[in-house]
Amino acid sequence: MKKLCSFFVLLLVGLLCAQTSLAAGPYEANWESLDSRPLPGWYQDAKFGIFIHWGIYAVPAWAPKGQYAEWYWNRMGGPLKGIPAEERKGEAWDFHVQNYGVDFEYQQFAPLFKAELFNPDQWAEIFKAAGAKYVVLTSKHHDGFCLFQSQEANRSWGQAWNSVDNGPHRDLLGDLGDAVRAAGLRMGFYYSLYEWYNPLWLTDRGLFVDKHMIPQFKDVVTRYNPSIIFSDGEWDMPSEDWKSPELLAWLFNESPCKDEVVVDDRWGKETRHHHGSYYTTEYASGMDTGDHPWEESRGMGHSYGYNRNESLADYRTSRELILMFIDLISRGGNLLLNVGPTADGRIPTIMQQRLRDMGSWLAVNGEAIYGTRPWRESRQWSAGEIPQVQYGDQYMVKYDINEVTKKSNEGKAVVEAFFTQKEGTVYAICPNWPGKTFTIKQVTPSEKTQITMLGVDSPLSWKKTDAGIEIECPDLSPGEAPCDYAYTFKLTSLQ
Repeated sequence: MKKLCSFFVLLLVGLLCAQTSLAAGPYEANWESLDSRPLPGWYQDAKFGIFIHWGIYAVPAWAPKGQYAEWYWNRMGGPLKGIPAEERKGEAWDFHVQNYGVDFEYQQFAPLFKAELFNPDQWAEIFKAAGAKYVVLTSKHHDGFCLFQSQEANRSWGQAWNSVDNGPHRDLLGDLGDAVRAAGLRMGFYYSLYEWYNPLWLTDRGLFVDKHMIPQFKDVVTRYNPSIIFSDGEWDMPSEDWKSPELLAWLFNESPCKDEVVVDDRWGKETRHHHGSYYTTEYASGMDTGDHPWEESRGMGHSYGYNRNESLADYRTSRELILMFIDLISRGGNLLLNVGPTADGRIPTIMQQRLRDMGSWLAVNGEAIYGTRPWRESRQWSAGEIPQVQYGDQYMVKYDINEVTKKSNEGKAVVEAFFTQKEGTVYAICPNWPGKTFTIKQVTPSEKTQITMLGVDSPLSWKKTDAGIEIECPDLSPGEAPCDYAYTFKLTSLQ
């Protein structure tokens, strides 16, 4: 009998090993196989990353309000769009003519992008103090200018079109990666598949993919060993034409980062929210489910690249950013919060201040964020009509966190608490000070249940009610509150 039991144990172990082996690759160049790859565990535990849009567009650093400054070249038009200078129109073109002249071409910004004040160690310290766990820098945006040395860029553009051979004369991607990793954070990069005005792209897209994009992508991956890759610029062609399945099979099977790297869902015009390690939303409200890993990316203002045309009123407040972050995490997402450095290499002070506030809040409440997963409910509403929020759209959706959290909201329901959970512990994060007592609804305590507020030393008194659990909140003056903006109850051993 013992031998028979041992046989079945060995058989079960063998089957499990076989399944694990299949899940671990090798991966074939098709989406069914690629999508079977397990997500490296670090990503869903990390929760908070820093996006950095930086390039020669930081020299003009301008866009009409509500638009992206990194799209400056595209917005100003140009001969490669077939529009003569005298016929070009729009705010961006008018700004360009007024400040640089009608004959000043975008390429002339490259030598002016000097990054002379860039201090990667300082950047890394800011990101770590913000509580971020990973960093994603634009290795190359749609203008094709690389923040690393690239023979492909120089060859196809017919000029020095990277930060080592032009402008800063520095490997910006490599220098920042070294500093970020030294600070204990993970480093990755954004990579645009297409380039607006690359001569190869304009004349022969197949040749562009084979001779420019694929070898350049493999080169930057091999040299910089990213933990995360944010692909973009995929929308003009299906993934088959980009040869994305073949490229990802190489990434997951052969590249130096094959065991750690995670990738987004932007690999062809049909792939968003269908394929990839995680799904993306952009200046939107994220997804309403944690069924598949996802991430919302956005700037603090209306632009990713630094926009000098934005004023203080265009920036989200620290409270808004923190509450948006909590909301996204409660629904199973990550936040990739963007900074747009200046051309000389500084992170604008207002962006630093927002990041410091994020870090101060996470220093107290990080336990309720890092490594957590969605609870059975993502939030608890007050009485009243629940505001409608549009979830799941990929791009530019109205998302007003104040509308769903503002205490005085004209009779409409507001979120009283967002929930996360980890290892049997539930965290209720209140977007407003909860008052003298606070009730968490539809929960049942056990004899072992304990309730505390993160940042407050003493356990809190509570009692079971018909509605749930009524908590006696700590009696604190404003100066004694453990943090600003949102307050976390920790509930252990619930039934």
